[in-house]
Amino acid sequence: MTEPFDATNGQGEPGPDVTETAAAAGAQAPAGAGRDEAPEAAQADSQPSAPTGEVAELTAALQRERAQFTNYKRRSDEEMAARVSLGKQLVIEQLLPILDDLDRAREHGDLESGPLRAVADKLIATLTAQGLAAFGEPGDPFDPELHEAVQNDGSGDNPVIGAVYRVGYRVGDRVIRHAMVTVTDGEAAGTPDSAPAGE
Repeated sequence: MTEPFDATNGQGEPGPDVTETAAAAGAQAPAGAGRDEAPEAAQADSQPSAPTGEVAELTAALQRERAQFTNYKRRSDEEMAARVSLGKQLVIEQLLPILDDLDRAREHGDLESGPLRAVADKLIATLTAQGLAAFGEPGDPFDPELHEAVQNDGSGDNPVIGAVYRVGYRVGDRVIRHAMVTVTDGEAAGTPDSAPAGE
């Protein structure tokens, strides 16, 4: 029978070959591990923390979104202001017949005193604060953009307003009702009122 291999030196201690083999294996293990880790560390150091191209793209997208929001907010504010202005105009247009009645009452002397005068003054003050302004007075230059002529008694050389049948109104720069007037000739510019003395 073949005797089993005894790696000891007969005294219970490992032989010289076994000790040298274990030492060589222990020395080779760390060296191999270090060689495997070195390329990974170098590769990690070579990668940038944040790609520059992606940051630039995200920044441009954020700027576009911000510009779109700014334009949207501006359009919303303009639309809101236009709706408020239109609402005021519609309400004022419904009140114009009342102002006409107050004008007729004033012409007849009914607004000289009493509670009706106080109501008329408050109403006119409120509408004036909202931008309502009347136009169309006798002697004003005739403007077809503002006045509606129902009668023309002049030659048309220097047309002015003669009589006012209905006052015109505007809110800001917007005309909400034209004045109804008659047209006559005004005095020519530079015409002397009287002949010089001595002539």
